[in-house]
Amino acid sequence: MDRKLILRRSGLACAATLLAAYGAAGWAVNDEPLKDKWAPSEWGPNDKAGSANRRSAASVLKAMKLVKKGKVATLGKVYQQDAPGFGSRGWRMTIPGLPTGGPFGKQEMVYNDEYLATEIGQIGTQFDGPGHIGVITSKGMFFYNGRYLEDKDVGTYGLGPLGVEHVGQLGFVCRGVLLDAVALRGKQLPIPQKAGDPGIVTDKDVQQMVKRQGIAPISEGDCVFLYTGHGDIWHPSKWDSYNAEEKQKRIAQFNAGEPGFGISACEYFATRKIALTGADTWATEAVPGETDQPFECHIKMMTKRGIWNLENLDLSQLVADKAYEFLFVWSPLKMKGATGSPGNPIAIY
Repeated sequence: MDRKLILRRSGLACAATLLAAYGAAGWAVNDEPLKDKWAPSEWGPNDKAGSANRRSAASVLKAMKLVKKGKVATLGKVYQQDAPGFGSRGWRMTIPGLPTGGPFGKQEMVYNDEYLATEIGQIGTQFDGPGHIGVITSKGMFFYNGRYLEDKDVGTYGLGPLGVEHVGQLGFVCRGVLLDAVALRGKQLPIPQKAGDPGIVTDKDVQQMVKRQGIAPISEGDCVFLYTGHGDIWHPSKWDSYNAEEKQKRIAQFNAGEPGFGISACEYFATRKIALTGADTWATEAVPGETDQPFECHIKMMTKRGIWNLENLDLSQLVADKAYEFLFVWSPLKMKGATGSPGNPIAIY
């Protein structure tokens, strides 16, 4: 039986029993988080917010100095039912009733509500929180800062100390850095097929873009965003002009894989102690990547270091304005125990 189906039917309360049977079930374990001591994090054993802790009064004031023209770009894409989603994820919103309620009083007031069925933290423009990515170890399913899905305060109705609300309590106010990989390559980046392909953005590519764009080196607390052009397959200003057949074609193309950061770039960001990565793609990192491990940046940045990630951003206005540095402001919603968050980040420059 499929592992996801087992967990869905049995609940995470059964996970401890399943872990004991790893060998019999043929599930491999990866004890790298234990051997290399991924926990506690640099912020201590009780931390639940990771890289959001890099924000300080001094860093906020410094980032505010990047506002020169008073221009604002919203970076979120539109949430709608026919937009691309990873795997079986979807956005299903209805307005029940039309109107939902009323009338009230002499003025005959009515109102509308919406009902939403979705993976609300992992659809569209999305923030990956502490409870999103983990690793199966011999001690259990390991997540950020040494917490496990088998812990008594983690369950199917909320992830407890791994919930996104702990990051939301701090939020992000930082120097935003846009890396224009389309300008670097001279065209939209392709989906990579193997290591060394131009769809994989390496540490050297990152440094070259910083130099070409004439901006200061990436530094501690920065929020770094990658424009690959792949997100233009799902361009927010054009999507509703396509017919159903064209949308399905583009959804398949968008989800087939993606250009993005390779592990060397992510390791470079880790040494620079950045606060956040993001991109115009659904994973930010290249898929396939530089190694045989899928989503290695997810594991090494979030699970290991607590450096979080924003996906499916609309970077088109920043690219058009060549706004390579800006004040970035955003916070995930305080949804108790959630794996991530939707949102509409803001760039001010």
